Amino acid sequence: MWPTEGDVHVNRPLTNISVAFVQSQDAFIATKVFPIIPVQKQSDAYWSYDIAPWTTDEMKIRAPGTESEGSGWTINASNTYYCSVWALHHDIPDVVRANADEPLDLERDTVIFVTQKALIRREKYWASKFFTTGVWATEYTGVTSSPGSGQFLRWDNANSVPIYDIKTAKRAILERTGFEPNVLVLGRAVADALTEHPAFVDRVKYGQTPGQPAKVNLDALAALLEVDRVYVMKAIETTSKLGASTRTSAFIGGKHALLAYVPPAPGIMTPSAGYTFAWTGYLGAGPDGQRIKRFRMEHLAADRIEIEMAFDMKVISADLGAFFNGAVS
Repeated sequence: MWPTEGDVHVNRPLTNISVAFVQSQDAFIATKVFPIIPVQKQSDAYWSYDIAPWTTDEMKIRAPGTESEGSGWTINASNTYYCSVWALHHDIPDVVRANADEPLDLERDTVIFVTQKALIRREKYWASKFFTTGVWATEYTGVTSSPGSGQFLRWDNANSVPIYDIKTAKRAILERTGFEPNVLVLGRAVADALTEHPAFVDRVKYGQTPGQPAKVNLDALAALLEVDRVYVMKAIETTSKLGASTRTSAFIGGKHALLAYVPPAPGIMTPSAGYTFAWTGYLGAGPDGQRIKRFRMEHLAADRIEIEMAFDMKVISADLGAFFNGAVS
């Protein structure tokens, strides 16, 4: 009698592969859109100059022997930020660490795990602050037919006019503020609809060659819409409860679009649609207000890996943004 497969081999974990759904950090856009402002204190104030005095015409002809016309500006000193401290930990019990097989590296895996959790939380916070209705001075709602005032035909409709819609919003912001929007943020479904839309494809198709079909990528979108950067919200989250029999998930960004003006770098007397305040003065936090600690929990016979993020996200000027709600079906 010959031995069976089970007699000659005992299943062991492979050491050259493992499977984990770790999203690329490139999928998260929360700290890419609006500049990060490093701050030393958890809360403080920042000044903003009211726009009207800077954009009115008050000069008058000066008669001989008379004074010139006087003018001035006003400052809003009531703006504040407050960097809440978000935190999460995972414990590695001694007995689990001692019994772990290769290729498991529990400390490495835990750092990656809590970092992913932090990225998801920050992305969701960004969406709740900036990528929603009732935030920006210019707002449009997508409809399936016959758009009226404040509406537009959704961009997954071949008869829609996304280039016109976006340029109309750019013109509205420029007319209100004197600054032309230079950043476009798209939900993934919206990006897919635009890159396949005839309005864009028709403008690049004559550059195709054999073996190189015309493609509308993000660079082409940016060039055609005359913006500096286009970001796509590709990060996802599980929306069903942990342990549910069926797991459901969704893109954090939904089906919307945001057009905004963002300065190349923050500075004195520099407007921006939004800023992210990162509390870098918090016990050695990194440039985005994040830190990861490892410390002993002796009463649990475990090591704790803990992540903290201290930040606030603020709309600096609602006039510098335009939101397209429900840009696709």
